[in-house]
Amino acid sequence: MSFTSLGLSASLLKALADQNYLKPYPIQEKAIPAILTKKDFLGIAKTGSGKTASYVLPILNNTNSTEPHKNRHIKVLVLVPTRELAIQVDQVFSIFASALPDKVKTMAIFGGVSINPQMMAMNNVSILVATPGRLLELVESNAVHLSEIDTLVLDEADKMLNLGFKDEMDRILALLPKKRQNLLFSATLSNDVENIKNILLDNPNIVKIESKKEETELIDQIAYSVEDSRKGPLLRYLIKKNNLKQVLVFVSSAFKADAVANKLNRNGVHGVAIHGDKSMNSRTESLRRFKTGKIRVLITTDLLARGIDIEFLPYVINYELPRSPKDYVHRIGRTGRADNPGEAIAFVSPEEEHHFKVIQKKMNKEVKMIDSSEFNMQGY
Repeated sequence: MSFTSLGLSASLLKALADQNYLKPYPIQEKAIPAILTKKDFLGIAKTGSGKTASYVLPILNNTNSTEPHKNRHIKVLVLVPTRELAIQVDQVFSIFASALPDKVKTMAIFGGVSINPQMMAMNNVSILVATPGRLLELVESNAVHLSEIDTLVLDEADKMLNLGFKDEMDRILALLPKKRQNLLFSATLSNDVENIKNILLDNPNIVKIESKKEETELIDQIAYSVEDSRKGPLLRYLIKKNNLKQVLVFVSSAFKADAVANKLNRNGVHGVAIHGDKSMNSRTESLRRFKTGKIRVLITTDLLARGIDIEFLPYVINYELPRSPKDYVHRIGRTGRADNPGEAIAFVSPEEEHHFKVIQKKMNKEVKMIDSSEFNMQGY
């Protein structure tokens, strides 16, 4: 199937070709025609499966920029859990909106930066991508109004609910017009997502895209048994010995991210930590430089994982294991995307061995374990 068969406008089809979008992902094949008909939609598909374009394209196709709407009364609202994801989604909207014959203004808003520039920039915005807390602040300041929204998108709904946004989302939903199109996207169909589906969606099209076996097989998984005290030298040993570039490292806390980055830099490996304690500008710039290969190693926590979307990321290292097997699968899913192979490496301390066995059981996959105790890591 090609994009030409999905009902999109000629200008969007040209933009897709210009951006080298060759054929739609499965979620896009199902979502785009349904959303074009203004039906409610629930899409369950793993991160990196093309969910963002599956709603951005039909929303832009349906947007009538010549239809009058009051200033600061937005027409489309996309709610996301993190600032990084807000920026990423807005960038996709901006790329394709620029191809439309009529101007459609899009914008991302999020906390962690001054609210005043965002308030001033809200003029004539039609499509707003927002984190819930900052959106409510702008509503309370009368900088934006939600009474004329005709399309609502909840992106990464599972993560939003896990991060405790339910009360804020309830307040936002109470401000919206009852008649609107609702689009819900999630990597998993948890009980919380099922509940919000029942509240939010009216006779929706429901599509669940199962991960193909060959997709997970694109990720070459390997684990190293290692004492906690030797994880730092092992990380530097693997990076230097194998000349690894563009390495994403997951740790459990902001403190650990900073510690790992500092040790890497002191030992001649360019590493940068990004986490919630860093400023928004710092995080955005670090992510940009990592994507372009100017930063060799990026160290982060699960909180920011959903906003890190790099199509050709070659290496993911679990320096510390996450608590949830689902989070482990999500972490390693940063690599092995778009038919490009990737490598996922896990450091497993003696205290983590039982937990790693649980993770493997949940994945239904045995991961080869290498004993690192014999590695000569002197000087690393």
